[in-house]
Amino acid sequence: MARIKPLAELIETCIGPAFAAQGFASTDILAAWPDIVGERLARFCQPSKLEWPRRARREEQGRPDPGTLVVRVEGVFALELQHLAPVVIQRINAHYGWACIGKLVLKQGRVHQAVRKRVVPPLDPVRRGEVALAVSSIDDDALRDALDRLGVAIVASALPRSG
Repeated sequence: MARIKPLAELIETCIGPAFAAQGFASTDILAAWPDIVGERLARFCQPSKLEWPRRARREEQGRPDPGTLVVRVEGVFALELQHLAPVVIQRINAHYGWACIGKLVLKQGRVHQAVRKRVVPPLDPVRRGEVALAVSSIDDDALRDALDRLGVAIVASALPRSG
């Protein structure tokens, strides 16, 4: 029976060469980016390239000199990331367990991010009925539908969130 492979192994095989061309040893830094810099900053910046310094021929075969991480950042957060650069470098190095990054270079541009759809919890039928009853006396169909949607949104936002 064939061993079931995790999706991470298959993805690494498919896109690994593209990341290697950008200086990344693996796709791990992109996957771990929100954990490294925090969710707020991760929405507005992402690593785009890792530049390693050239090695001298006679350099000993130890750990390489720290690299330069090129980070694409939305314009409004460039200044904040510039101020936080030493903290981000420290977090990256702590994440990998060695001083792999010595410098950040910021490139302003649009950051592409996956759109997460908000999960709306199911509404209690009794509460839904209360909203429908409250707007049922309105004669204008468009206004009644709009107020119904508003009422449902308000009742749903008052529900305790899970997760």
